[in-house]
Amino acid sequence: MSVGERIADRLQAAKLSQSELARRVGLRQSTVSALIRGESRSSAHLHKIASALGTSVQFLSGETDDPETLMPAVLSKEEMAEQLDLVPIASIDLEYGMGGTFMDVGVEEAIRLFPRGFIETITHTPPVLLTFARGRGDSMAPTINDSDLVLIDRSQRVVREQDALWAFTIGEVGMIKRLRIRGEKVMILSDNDRVPPDEASVEEVNIVGRISFIGRRV
Repeated sequence: MSVGERIADRLQAAKLSQSELARRVGLRQSTVSALIRGESRSSAHLHKIASALGTSVQFLSGETDDPETLMPAVLSKEEMAEQLDLVPIASIDLEYGMGGTFMDVGVEEAIRLFPRGFIETITHTPPVLLTFARGRGDSMAPTINDSDLVLIDRSQRVVREQDALWAFTIGEVGMIKRLRIRGEKVMILSDNDRVPPDEASVEEVNIVGRISFIGRRV
């Protein structure tokens, strides 16, 4: 029996319609219908369908012929993320120096999963445009301390909010500072009152993104 035939068999046994199954698992009826007809082999929602039909993923996928054997499902990372409502966000191993860091080094990127609800309390920017990194140095203390985690919102590439926190580069040097636009000049401001302000021309400053979250160990 195919996956679609097994779903149809369990629907009949449970006396459920395709539309009711679709409602229970949060899918369109057309998606369920395509699975039953064999037009789709997607297994991304198979664990939800199995649960709604009182059977196991292993039965629907043909690993067992006993629909009553509720074997624990082995979920992929993507399926687990969907089930737990986690969103992927890039995390880079580069530390943005509050005083300046040379960027001409290889940067490794890892994808980490975060609860959607937590991210949505911070920003409404799509996760694909967010990046976690770390700050280095003390020129932005006490706002950002050495090794604090920062979330860079890469959807914001133009300074429209004066004195906000920005990740940017000047040439091969990357840093996190407050920026203030004055005509053709950009004032580069530190929160540490022992660090004097600096300036650069608008053309020199390449905005990476706005800092929308700061996290630190306690």
